[in-house]
Amino acid sequence: MIAGFLALRLYSVLGKRTGHEQPLPKPAEERIAPASMPRTIDMKPEVREVANRAVDARAETGLRSVIAADQSFDVAQFLEGAKSAYRMILEAYWKGDEETLSWLAEDDVRSGFAEAIAARSEAGHVLDNRLVVVERASILDASVEGKLARITVRFDADIAAVTRDLEGNVVAGSLTDAVETHDVWTFARKLRSDDPNWKLVETDEA
Repeated sequence: MIAGFLALRLYSVLGKRTGHEQPLPKPAEERIAPASMPRTIDMKPEVREVANRAVDARAETGLRSVIAADQSFDVAQFLEGAKSAYRMILEAYWKGDEETLSWLAEDDVRSGFAEAIAARSEAGHVLDNRLVVVERASILDASVEGKLARITVRFDADIAAVTRDLEGNVVAGSLTDAVETHDVWTFARKLRSDDPNWKLVETDEA
């Protein structure tokens, strides 16, 4: 039941219309270009360059294809949902919650998480991590291949990372010093299928 709830929650945030919007979908131009996000003056130049736009220019053509195939898709809603999914997946991985990960990630990615969780357990380590904030979520690429839509998102986040042993002693890291993290995740969904959920299909570092 918990896993089912999480899947439904993803459906509600990753590009689904809420039912309280206008009956007709917004023009494609409005759904491709969400409002600009505020800039953070102390960000590194290379991070600021990506953060200035919520949608990278190279993704616009692909997003038009996604919208053409799914009239209910909305970029701003998808990005908010992607940030929620980012948090949910990280927290499930840190906790070793493989059941939740099975609902949020495709098999290849889930297997990678499972191997890392097993190695961590064998070493007698426990992660006590905190996602402090997602500073930015930017769409870097999008495509439609056959009936499969893929959207790649860059996440710029601050994470406090601590590894403990089974007795609770700190092995590495600190909860007081957050680390800048830059991840590039790709989500995919089969268009016109009974399954409305976007799932994580690929992970990388920026």
